[in-house]
Amino acid sequence: QLQLVESGGGLVQAGGSLRLSCAASGTIFRLTMGWYRQAPGKQRELVAAITSGGTTDYAVSVKGRFTISRDGTKNTVYLQMNSLKPEDTAVYYCQAVRDGGMDYWGKGTLVTVSS
Repeated sequence: QLQLVESGGGLVQAGGSLRLSCAASGTIFRLTMGWYRQAPGKQRELVAAITSGGTTDYAVSVKGRFTISRDGTKNTVYLQMNSLKPEDTAVYYCQAVRDGGMDYWGKGTLVTVSS
């Protein structure tokens, strides 16, 4: 059972930056990794994803502001968030997906952006 632990959330002013980390308990070599977020009263949505080959995908709302990356030597995925907006406030979750569709989730880290 792969465990994922997110960190790096917190309170930041609009226009600021945060870097989230997701540390996996095992290798992420063949896994697609993703960051999702869920704001109060809203559905969970995909923010960014990165395949094992390094291909990335972003939600339109964060494209150009957020960058997802992975470090296989540390079994860690990062989400660099710049130019943060109040609407980015949410709990951010890390997801790992194996070939065949089995997925794993972290417990989330809260990001609050004040105006």
